[in-house]
Amino acid sequence: MKVIKQFIGGTTLVLVTIFFVSADILSRLVIAPLVHLYPGARVRILTWWVLVLRRQMFGLMQHAGRARLDIQPVIPSRGGVLVVMNHQSILDVPIVHACFPSGYPRMVAHVRYGKGVPLVSHMLSLYGHIMVQPGRTGRADLEKLAETARTSELPILIYPEGHRTRDGEIRPWKRGGLDVFLSARPWTVYVVVIDGLLHVARLPDFVRNITDVRCRVESVGPIEYDGRGRESHHEFVERLRRVMCDKLREMRADSGAGVAAQPTTKETAADAVKAT
Repeated sequence: MKVIKQFIGGTTLVLVTIFFVSADILSRLVIAPLVHLYPGARVRILTWWVLVLRRQMFGLMQHAGRARLDIQPVIPSRGGVLVVMNHQSILDVPIVHACFPSGYPRMVAHVRYGKGVPLVSHMLSLYGHIMVQPGRTGRADLEKLAETARTSELPILIYPEGHRTRDGEIRPWKRGGLDVFLSARPWTVYVVVIDGLLHVARLPDFVRNITDVRCRVESVGPIEYDGRGRESHHEFVERLRRVMCDKLREMRADSGAGVAAQPTTKETAADAVKAT
């Protein structure tokens, strides 16, 4: 059985690699020129392209890799929507895109992914994702982030943990970028929680465990927030984090996967949203 699982995982990884390289070539030779020729149709073209990529990626994961995906959130694609999401694996990004039935989010990503990664690097540039270098963000960089938040006509997606989790739990949040975004404009906030991908966090794990993936995605929101001008967003950010921890615990309890070891609270995720 183990050999069969690894064979399936290895085959799926090979197919995904071929898909990434082929899609990267098409993206550079076809999609990017189309966007350049028809700038007024940019969002429509890129929305169609990300839908094609998502369907192909999910097809490989579900049919070749035998993974199961249960993606429930439906999030509007418009400016002023801020999505905060936990981070478990390399598959989080294509999966969260399925939460947007039209359009796509602009994701906050580390600059190291901006070069040398087939498909990913070019997509980060083509889709106008927000590149940051944690720990080296100066005043000018923060002002640029704020301006991006104010003017974006698409949703913004941020992983406030900053890195993938090592144990499936919610890591401490990094506040710098999130505080800048919250100060920039009124927001409709969605807390998106993903679970079931911890064991495919890295490529070797993907090969060994893709057949065991039972991914579930849920959300809490919308949560309306106008924090412009506030010196601190501590209370609101802590509430969002508690909502995320509670939702993860609820999902695991419902699935029988066990309860996450998180700080205890009498509030459910729904109660926390009402309190905002």
